[in-house]
Amino acid sequence: MKFASRTRPAPDLPGTRGTARVDRRARALLSRLVPGDVAVIDLLDLDRATAQALVDSGVVAVLNASAMISGRYPNLGPQVLADAGVLMVDQLGDTLFASVKDGDTVRVDGETVHVGEGRAFSGRLLGPDVVRQLVEEARAGLSHQLESFTHNSTEFLRREQDVLLHGQGVPVPRTVIADRPVVVVVPGRDYVNELAAVRRFVADHRPVLVGVDRGADAIRQAGLRPDVVVVSADAGDDELPDPKTLKAARDVVLRVDRGANRHVGERFTQLGVTPLLFESTATTEDAALILADSQHARVIIGVGMHATLDEFLDRQRAGLASTYLTRLKVGPRLVDATAVPTLYSGRVRPRHLLAVTVAGLVALAAAVGTTPVGQEWAEALTSQLSSLFDQLQGMFQ
Repeated sequence: MKFASRTRPAPDLPGTRGTARVDRRARALLSRLVPGDVAVIDLLDLDRATAQALVDSGVVAVLNASAMISGRYPNLGPQVLADAGVLMVDQLGDTLFASVKDGDTVRVDGETVHVGEGRAFSGRLLGPDVVRQLVEEARAGLSHQLESFTHNSTEFLRREQDVLLHGQGVPVPRTVIADRPVVVVVPGRDYVNELAAVRRFVADHRPVLVGVDRGADAIRQAGLRPDVVVVSADAGDDELPDPKTLKAARDVVLRVDRGANRHVGERFTQLGVTPLLFESTATTEDAALILADSQHARVIIGVGMHATLDEFLDRQRAGLASTYLTRLKVGPRLVDATAVPTLYSGRVRPRHLLAVTVAGLVALAAAVGTTPVGQEWAEALTSQLSSLFDQLQGMFQ
């Protein structure tokens, strides 16, 4: 990091101003952000989900002590921020946290960050063109990442073969899932809109609604009740659903690491919720898919989860192998929510049949009315109605 000369800021100085919100853990910071803030984080290779959450919070700039794009793989987060017009400066190093405190007023002018009336320092400015260039360069290094992924997949399958192949250790919820459709809502990209898009399917088929982490809150906000909520034992408070959502669900499944302390679910029991424990190293959303598949769901509709190559590689965490192998396991049953509106237009309801019947009768009457016999019927009917009207009028005079 290189230091710029000290300057005395003035109201008319150029750049983007905002209040700094500081936390090395980007996910922990999200609940404190308000529109106009500057997020100060330390996250190597910003992923799409975190970036979208930052955009939704209304930040004007993101300052990162680490590299937004390290070149290990083409992560999608920086492109999301660039498309939203959020200013990005990365590679600021540990001096960022030594110089910027929570609540400080910062001004970002190009690659230079000014803190109050004190020191200024600079990093790497990531504009849209720079982001595209770095992503393209990262694509060239994917071969090494794929080799690592192959090793991780082998290790994951070795650890979880009983769960994936035989369903051993998967809890049995009170909710009946067998031979029923299941909708799994994950707090991913566009998950709220996708949930709205499958609303007709939900109304017609009454599927089992499974909420993963904050996805359960989205189900409640849509006026529905989650049947099953799946959460992780190591999730932060900002990632857990609202306590009211947990209490409203018929089943709460807590994914815990193997060998976890038996008291790991105490914070849920304090809320009046007794969770079912699911020991696995799979991600929370994959645990939800495995649960639905082990209970023989007829079809699983995934809301907020996408399986494109870019989305898949963007994970780059222990859950990469988990997602890959889980998709192979549940593949025949899993349908992306974006395909549902195209494949399903809704059931035929009685009012639909009535409308078709009325339209057919009107068309038939119009066709008959154009024939000589139809015209005679129409004249006779008109004469009878006129006579009846005269009789009724005479009765009330």
